[in-house]
Amino acid sequence: MTRLLTICRWCVSDGVPRRSFIVALIVGAILNLINQGDALFGSGQLNFIKLILTFAVPYCVATYGAVSFRLSLSRHAEMGDEGHSLEEREPGFLRAINGER
Repeated sequence: MTRLLTICRWCVSDGVPRRSFIVALIVGAILNLINQGDALFGSGQLNFIKLILTFAVPYCVATYGAVSFRLSLSRHAEMGDEGHSLEEREPGFLRAINGER
């Protein structure tokens, strides 16, 4: 239960809702233009359920990403890895993409 409360607290703290909202506005607007462009600019009928979901899904994904990152940092701190930088914790394939070995 404590972990669930921590996750819920992280969902609504430290700028996570604001960043997720901005991501949802940008991504949702682009997806709505792609998926419902004919309804927005033409004669098609606007589907309000799709409209709402197109903004809600990016918000949830951005929030999930932020919370899972914090959980990962928390897990590393509990295991005694707090001395390592973020770059050292980066997965190997990301280091390879960035040109490091």
